[in-house]
Amino acid sequence: MNQMVNEKITILHTNDIHSHFEMMSANAAVISRERKAAGEDSVIVLDIGDHMDRAAVETEGTMGQANVDVINLTGYDAITIGNNEGLTVPLKALEVAYAGLQCPVVCCNIFEEDGSNPPVWMKEHIILEKNGIKIGITGATAAFESFYTLLGWDSRDPIKSIARQVQLLREQVDVVIVMSHLGIKADKMMAEQISGIDLILGGHTHHLLEEPLFIQGTAICGAGKFGNYVGKVVIERHPAQDRFTVTSGGCIPVDRTEFDPRVESAVLFHREQAIEHLKETVAVTDRDLEIRYDQESSFANLLAQAVRHHTKADIAIVNAGQLLGSLPAGEISMGMIHSVCPSPINPCVVKLSGAHIVQALEESLLPDFYHKQITGFGFRGKVLGVLAVDGLEVIFKEGSSYHNIVQVSVHGVPMEKDRLYNVGTLDMFTFKVGYESLAEGQDIIYMLPEFIRDLLRQELSRPGALEESFLPRWSF
Repeated sequence: MNQMVNEKITILHTNDIHSHFEMMSANAAVISRERKAAGEDSVIVLDIGDHMDRAAVETEGTMGQANVDVINLTGYDAITIGNNEGLTVPLKALEVAYAGLQCPVVCCNIFEEDGSNPPVWMKEHIILEKNGIKIGITGATAAFESFYTLLGWDSRDPIKSIARQVQLLREQVDVVIVMSHLGIKADKMMAEQISGIDLILGGHTHHLLEEPLFIQGTAICGAGKFGNYVGKVVIERHPAQDRFTVTSGGCIPVDRTEFDPRVESAVLFHREQAIEHLKETVAVTDRDLEIRYDQESSFANLLAQAVRHHTKADIAIVNAGQLLGSLPAGEISMGMIHSVCPSPINPCVVKLSGAHIVQALEESLLPDFYHKQITGFGFRGKVLGVLAVDGLEVIFKEGSSYHNIVQVSVHGVPMEKDRLYNVGTLDMFTFKVGYESLAEGQDIIYMLPEFIRDLLRQELSRPGALEESFLPRWSF
């Protein structure tokens, strides 16, 4: 008499790798080892978005081709997109990169501009079969509507979109999995509001769940960030049961010394190709541009100038921490600009009151602000840094608390605290990051797809720009 055995599948998952190519070979090795241990025919490998990050030279120099190659060689069965793929890689470039992808991109809340269909390289759901078990998979990404609209996409409510897909899948499959690049709060909401989901694999908020979180029968998992962990979930159905359940889950720490030779070789190849591509000279300068995070500096001033000229605003306000190093005199290449300004930050225009501007300027004089460490929201620097301005003249006194600003002038005219000014600044600030009073603006106009490094490249070529960057804006 044959002994009845459990039906079982293993799901391996990654999220928010953010182009940490130094971890990709080790990730592939862990996935390969786990796949062999569980049995090739009973394993699904998924990535939950933000695999790409243009802060990495490999991604910037190949516009995502390096990431696609690694995904193919690692053997993923499906991926979804994060905001780094959707918002920072131009649509045409993403289409070109994903044309070589050997697994489907699954996301149900992103459509073409007319709202009729997803992009040609994207599916709203898929159905896989492993060991006779049917697995329905859908996915969604954070719907930054204002940004996606500017890029020519139609982004929809992710929770409602997932609910529709789960309803379509539930009667067709044994297991329903959601790949959610929405964040842990949204994942909990989804589990509470949508019945029929067996497993939510999360990302976006970089949460690390060492064991699944169960809400109303739905398991929620997340594997941290940067490829430091590979998530593992086992779903089983005992012969006496009528449905599959998550029986175990956790995260496997990734040891960087593990090695997958094919992935390692691909990473090295793409790095060399990217570096070569980024050698193109975009400007020639006759002086060093210094960056300081605790006081005014010429390179930060140049960035402020770049934002003001691009946005055509009355004034510009940026933070020095966007720049990771000084810029030497001589030939300036694309790669050099990328290395000192890797953040996928976009310019924007807001209407800000004089009072809110002065508050931010006051804070900029305090070490608690300019030494503050910031993470997320596209920022790839280390500390916030002082504010750099263009179109403003600031007179201040030295002190250890607020009320050190003596006078602020806009092109020579004293600033009025109740007046609204058109300010060119950075999208990061509109999310209440760092200098929070800059988020109090009205009539925000985001300007995509240019990053601030693109603006720097333009400003470096503008006659007289270098000389202007050495003119002081702050004095006491």
